[in-house]
Amino acid sequence: MVKKRFVSTGDRVFSGFVYGVLILFGLVCLFPMMYVISISLTPYEEYLRHGGMVFFPQKVTLDAYREFWNEPYLAECFTVTVLQTVLGTAVNIALTVLMAYPLAKTDLVFRKFFTIFTLIPMLIGGGLIPTYLVVKSTGLTDSIWCYILPGAIWSYVLLITRAFFSQIDKSLHEAARIDGAAEWTVLFKIVLPVSTPILATIGLMYGVGHWNEYFASIMYINKPEMRTLQVILREVLNRSTELSVDVVVPAKTLQMAGVVFASVPVIIVYPFLQKYFTQGIMLGAIKG
Repeated sequence: MVKKRFVSTGDRVFSGFVYGVLILFGLVCLFPMMYVISISLTPYEEYLRHGGMVFFPQKVTLDAYREFWNEPYLAECFTVTVLQTVLGTAVNIALTVLMAYPLAKTDLVFRKFFTIFTLIPMLIGGGLIPTYLVVKSTGLTDSIWCYILPGAIWSYVLLITRAFFSQIDKSLHEAARIDGAAEWTVLFKIVLPVSTPILATIGLMYGVGHWNEYFASIMYINKPEMRTLQVILREVLNRSTELSVDVVVPAKTLQMAGVVFASVPVIIVYPFLQKYFTQGIMLGAIKG
């Protein structure tokens, strides 16, 4: 017979207080998101009537999203952003895994030297002008690769991936080698199948970084159709004071539509990877 755990009044009060604080923080985080979505769906007349303070529009319209989609080169820039996010994340994960796996081996020659070498970019940056000259001299400007190759491996992501790999039971490696498996077989057949948390974690980190790319676009891109979505959004935000009063939608509504358009993909993907993200960060941070 299972005994019920006694819960004191103090425990109930403390639990209620904790839940109350969490709900309060949740509402504080949810409020800006609700406001942005509401403004983006508010008709022109209702927006003017309420002075821009609308939380639950009486009527819903997609005029702001249609107007935002008509921005010059938006379709091309959206395609570039999606392409560089998908391709860049795949390249980032592949290179990070291929570098983290040997660094996780305790018998690697000069292992300590290579580990310290990966820490240098975290402490000392190459500088804006030298980085630009390198990108330009290698012919990466005005191409999709200027978004991917200069930041192909992040030092922090590499270190947590290495830490995760080093925690995998060494008996799995030894059993595979006894069966005659090569290093590539051990990596792809043994290590990666049990590394879903860290792969999802670094994939999310790299993917969000690529989706929010802004700096590389304004530094290395001269062709307007090769810019990223964040640059288009920035231009819309900067034009808020220049829009005339007889536009189809208010400037504020157009801005909010752009924010939603640029944020929704990340918001949709994150809940599916959240459990792997938390698990991967915790496991990858235990052992250095």
